[in-house]
Amino acid sequence: MKHLLIVEDNKIAGSLISTKVSHALPLKIHWAQSLAEARELLDKNNNDFFAALLDYVLPDAQDGEVIDEVVNRGIPSIVFTGNVLTQKERLRLWRKNIVDYVVKDDPQSLEYLTFLLTRLDKNPGIKIMIVDDSKFFRVVLSRLLRVHRYNVLEAVDGPSALNALEHTPDVSLVITDYSMPGMDGFTFIKRIRKRYGREGIAILGMTSERDKNMGARFIKCGANDFISKKNFITEELYCRVNQNLESLEHVQTIRRLATTDSLTGLYNRRYFYDTATHLLAGARRSNTGVACAMIDIDRFKIINDTWGHQIGDFALQQISDILSSYFKRDSDLVARMGGEEFCVLANDISPSNALKRFEEVRHLIEAKPLDIDEFQQHTVTVSIGVSTHAQAKLDHMLRKADELLYKAKTSGRNQVCADIDT
Repeated sequence: MKHLLIVEDNKIAGSLISTKVSHALPLKIHWAQSLAEARELLDKNNNDFFAALLDYVLPDAQDGEVIDEVVNRGIPSIVFTGNVLTQKERLRLWRKNIVDYVVKDDPQSLEYLTFLLTRLDKNPGIKIMIVDDSKFFRVVLSRLLRVHRYNVLEAVDGPSALNALEHTPDVSLVITDYSMPGMDGFTFIKRIRKRYGREGIAILGMTSERDKNMGARFIKCGANDFISKKNFITEELYCRVNQNLESLEHVQTIRRLATTDSLTGLYNRRYFYDTATHLLAGARRSNTGVACAMIDIDRFKIINDTWGHQIGDFALQQISDILSSYFKRDSDLVARMGGEEFCVLANDISPSNALKRFEEVRHLIEAKPLDIDEFQQHTVTVSIGVSTHAQAKLDHMLRKADELLYKAKTSGRNQVCADIDT
């Protein structure tokens, strides 16, 4: 469990913050009410804090000394202040390399605080690529983004960035300059958009050009947002980066909900039909073997009626985990078709190997008891029908697999029937 340091001398405020944060994230909270107590906690825990929430004014630190103490130990720090800050005060805070500041009397401050902590928890897994021929600016941006715990990559120009994206396809955000040798920012963005849609990667354009139309031109080329280097403000950078990543994550969540089954996490029926057709067409072109299997849990109604739907749901999840772990190649497609029925499309597989592999997965399911205390002696079984006619259309393969599944059921269940000899 990650550790969070809170330094706040007001007991009511400290209690409210601790309660709000503990409800939002699974964190072990350490609360200090002075700079001296904070130092003791930091030393005792070897500075092992994922983040810190710091009051600007403390009884023994009236001028933000606690901020320097914690930031200098490499801990991402969010500052609370009781007053609206002047421009001079804000600049002074940002020079301390804080994550952000929160005004205590703002009704939305606690919500924003939990948002920031949630981002800090996610950010190490998020890759941001900075593309700029200026080493100075790359260093500045990298340092600022690493304060927020982002995984930062750098490239000196468009061609090297495109090459890096080929080998690192999970970059979430690209921040690119306009004026670069060999390929300007507009051309670079257009090249990215040929491969990645707006739901796959966000782009933030930057330039020192004085042209007032640069922002609109960046966005028309495919960027999501724009920021001027001439009026660069750290606070604005963080807001735009967070906003663009949050929008990207919302789109990806909607997409995931539209294509996956909420209970098992497997692909749903709609996604299976859309994707399997293309996989089959590719297999026919390359003349590789394909197996299409329908898998059904034996006597599932009895499981639900006897043990309850909660246990039935758990059985579905456990079998889903086995199927997705066993058929995990990029060329394999596993889906929940509805109820207790699953479908697997396995590419690049011979008929005899298909029978062998589905026998193995049937045995894995039968051999694994339900992983719940009171049900650890109980197992579930499945019946499987496998069609291996790779040259057939998807509907034909599914019908054949259904027929073979019915044969497996009527022949005693817990077995695999395949069309290898037909």
